[in-house]
Amino acid sequence: MEGKTMAEGNVEQKPLIPPSDRKLPDFKKSVKLKYVKLGYHYLITHGMYLFLSPLVVVIAAQISTFSLQDLRNLWEHLQYNLISVIICSTLLVFLLTLYFMTRPRPVYLVNFSCYKPEDPRKCTKRIFMDRSKLTGSFTEENLEFQRKILERSGLGEQTYLPEAVLNVPPNPCMEEARKEAEIVMFGAIDELLAKTNVNPKDIGILIVNCSLFNPTPSLSAMVVNHYKLRGNILSYNLGGMGCSAGLISVDLAKHLLHTIPNTYALVISMENITLNWYFGNDRSKLVSNCLFRMGGAAILLSNKRSERRRSKYQLVHTVRTHKGADDKCFGCITQEEDSTGKIGVTLSKELMAVAGDALKTNITTLGPLVLPTSEQLLFFATLVGRKLFKMKIKPYIPDFKLAFEHFCIHAGGRAVLDEIEKNLQLSDWHMEPSRMTLYRFGNTSSSSLWYELAYSEAKGRIKKGDRTWQIAFGSGFKCNSAVWRALTTVNPKTEKSPWMNEIHEFPVDVPKVSRI
Repeated sequence: MEGKTMAEGNVEQKPLIPPSDRKLPDFKKSVKLKYVKLGYHYLITHGMYLFLSPLVVVIAAQISTFSLQDLRNLWEHLQYNLISVIICSTLLVFLLTLYFMTRPRPVYLVNFSCYKPEDPRKCTKRIFMDRSKLTGSFTEENLEFQRKILERSGLGEQTYLPEAVLNVPPNPCMEEARKEAEIVMFGAIDELLAKTNVNPKDIGILIVNCSLFNPTPSLSAMVVNHYKLRGNILSYNLGGMGCSAGLISVDLAKHLLHTIPNTYALVISMENITLNWYFGNDRSKLVSNCLFRMGGAAILLSNKRSERRRSKYQLVHTVRTHKGADDKCFGCITQEEDSTGKIGVTLSKELMAVAGDALKTNITTLGPLVLPTSEQLLFFATLVGRKLFKMKIKPYIPDFKLAFEHFCIHAGGRAVLDEIEKNLQLSDWHMEPSRMTLYRFGNTSSSSLWYELAYSEAKGRIKKGDRTWQIAFGSGFKCNSAVWRALTTVNPKTEKSPWMNEIHEFPVDVPKVSRI
């Protein structure tokens, strides 16, 4: 996308993104060894627990085979051998202490809820164009530009925008922005509390992420006030962290739940549209208007062992990748003023390349943690052959379909989804939750992953033991992953979700080819 700003009336006629920059870099062409090593470093870091768990199981299994006579003989032997008693006791205490100290507390996803706006908030493509024209802010050329973006975006006719944006004239102000935030957050939380029957006073950790709207008092304080949460709650408000902030919130909650026993963590992921609608003519900022829509999600996590029986998922891994040290990555998504002083979010022409590099790094790091041994050996052998022995062999791309049954890829735009599908060699079935979420709800920023998971549940796809990979990327530039294992088979008939009463209408046919 064109990096320079454009004054009103001075419209650039060139394509927004050169053809060569519309695609993610080919993952097969280059894999950096240091990120493979980082993945194995994560594996080794958790290796003590992975080693001790089977060791304890083996010892327990062996002891269970002893007869009463065997135990009596062992006791008589130890009774007259003080050194053996001391050594065995010390070893047993050491192993048990090490096991319990290194064993992380399990993190369960009790349930989650996605906010579904009311029908008056629906925005068809025609309504979008009519409202854009009525503002009088956009040139005819840029109205046509937005129409083309909208047609090729992958969005359908039933996405949602807040009241302040749909009003004629628009009414973007702090009061309306707070109103939107309250409707989204409280709507999602009310449904979640109804699903789980958890007393708000029992919630010990609260994390809210919203990138572009950070009022005072904070959004997290609004939640505390509305639900009268307890005074010693650990409250966090994450701002400016882009569309990948939802998984950052989950990762933060995980680390807190590993240290604080017997509690709940409430995570709220959303974005605010009202104060972040762009009314200028810089094309690099207009794309956001066409893609982002109203939405949010609330997720309840817990480390209570008693919650395992009714929880939907267990968190297996989180992997975070941050490319902010590179200036090109840092500046590819920036909130700034245009030449006329109007604020918007600039998307640079390097965005796809940056996203691809961050995605490749994150996937390379995650691989050793999740891939079957056979895939790791094939990948590692070809990598060593190419890097160390300079062998001219075709790179081996691991089959992540062997590691996961379900994929939730951030619904940022159709072009990105097309490229990820091609690079990871995924099927239409695997990409369906992401594509249908983009079509039905648009880009809801950090909450899109939860609409996608809700889609898979509504389709009856989630079976006990299934593994789901959530992956998102956002400004900074960051790419983050979370891996979940289903603890139960989700019954779509008993589960309230934003896809209720309409899931039978999906999937719909959305063309993959995107040329902007």
